[in-house]
Amino acid sequence: MFAAENGLKGDPRLQGISQAIRVVPDFPKPGIMFQDITTLLLNHKVFKDTVDIFVDRYKDMDISVVAGIEARGFMFGPSVALAIGAKFVPLRKPGKLPGKIISESYELEYGKDCLEIHVGAVQQGDKAVVIDDLVATGGTLSAAIKLLERMGAEVIECGCVIGVPEVKGQIRLKGKPLYILVEPRELEDC
Repeated sequence: MFAAENGLKGDPRLQGISQAIRVVPDFPKPGIMFQDITTLLLNHKVFKDTVDIFVDRYKDMDISVVAGIEARGFMFGPSVALAIGAKFVPLRKPGKLPGKIISESYELEYGKDCLEIHVGAVQQGDKAVVIDDLVATGGTLSAAIKLLERMGAEVIECGCVIGVPEVKGQIRLKGKPLYILVEPRELEDC
């Protein structure tokens, strides 16, 4: 569900978030309209608004784990975790975590990838929310859900800054709710 459909319709923070995202055409390959959130991070008010919307959403859900997907989920997840009193768990690309890990492979729009988590980072019965910058096909979020559930956590929801409307069906998310702040920008919106 989009934030505007969940009580934030007309909220100027959503417009500010959308306007702060830069569109980079043909990156990382031709035909991709890359949604660059680094420009959002340059504006401290918009960055704070983004975190605040997630915090307002999750503060009363009894969340014990905020899992951030590498790398852009790391930009929002730790702030959300601190604000709601949860631990932050990084979900990393292969070879980045020392020690014992479990992994989950997944399909991307333009290739394959894998996520890893430290064994013991999540406990049986933890209530988790997964944070990332963008959802398109749901493949990365699906892998994150599988990893957390294999560790015994209950995934309550996935939260993304940007999401394409077609993901509303949550086909790959095992029925988990999806909370999205804004739709992708088009080049002419910039």
